[in-house]
Amino acid sequence: MAAAQAEVTRATESGVFARPARSLWRDAWFTFTRDRVAVAGLVVLAVIVVAALAGPYLWTTSSSDLDFAHSLNGPSPTHPFGTDDLGRDLFSRVMLGARISIAVGITAVFLAITLGIAVGALSGYFGRLDSPLMRITDLFLSLPVLPVLLVLVYLFRESLQRTIGQELGTFVMIVSVIGILNWMPTARLVRASFLSLKQREFVEAARAVGAPDGRIIFRHILPNSLSPVLVAATIGVGGAIITESTLSFLGLGFPPDYPTLGRILFDAVNYLDIAPHWAIFPGLAVFLIVLSINFIGDGLRDALDPRRKI
Repeated sequence: MAAAQAEVTRATESGVFARPARSLWRDAWFTFTRDRVAVAGLVVLAVIVVAALAGPYLWTTSSSDLDFAHSLNGPSPTHPFGTDDLGRDLFSRVMLGARISIAVGITAVFLAITLGIAVGALSGYFGRLDSPLMRITDLFLSLPVLPVLLVLVYLFRESLQRTIGQELGTFVMIVSVIGILNWMPTARLVRASFLSLKQREFVEAARAVGAPDGRIIFRHILPNSLSPVLVAATIGVGGAIITESTLSFLGLGFPPDYPTLGRILFDAVNYLDIAPHWAIFPGLAVFLIVLSINFIGDGLRDALDPRRKI
């Protein structure tokens, strides 16, 4: 017994049983993988993204081929999601529409997060900028998002399409409007984190050794403020996709010959009674994308919460 105890003592002292060091992100991934719902959401989203990116190249039926002899047909081996009123394959159109919608959501949220981090960091770190920047944030928060979206899209859609092309102009316009009108919550999150962290000892130590403000912001404070921002960004992608689908459903999004999930739903409105599959499959795609993103956001929130570490 004494010999065994001595062996354990020597192994402990030599570091054999020491727990290997884990980084913050490795701990977060360890916690995230224990959430079955979040992992299921990640798997579903990964399958949809892979299908959206690779599907149009692997599926031989084009999304623009017309076949009036098979218009409004239900699901079949040739057309898994059926066809629309022009005989176009809905499976290929939904895959292409998912690609556009996901690209719009990610790009718009990236713009919103960038603006929010910039405003929140400046407001939280520099006291003299806090009041004016927060008043601007309050001004944007008071704007009704959907009516402003509709007005801006209606005013600038045609000019942008003439300047840089119909498809690219529509994409830039929708991404810019959604991003500019959704940066305020991120700015408030980052500001609150900066106000708390800039009084901490490690920031005071960096300031005492003469570190410039830029280095303190980007090297010391900002990395410790990214956890809530990542969660907000993940959930924001789902909101941006819904907003883009709403604009397309109202006829103010992409042109009719460039399918998005919202545009496909808009085209299916008049055929719900005789071709319900036309609306079911793109609607199901929007539902699954947004639901899986929300599950991932919930999992990230728990994984990045230091009070819930395992």
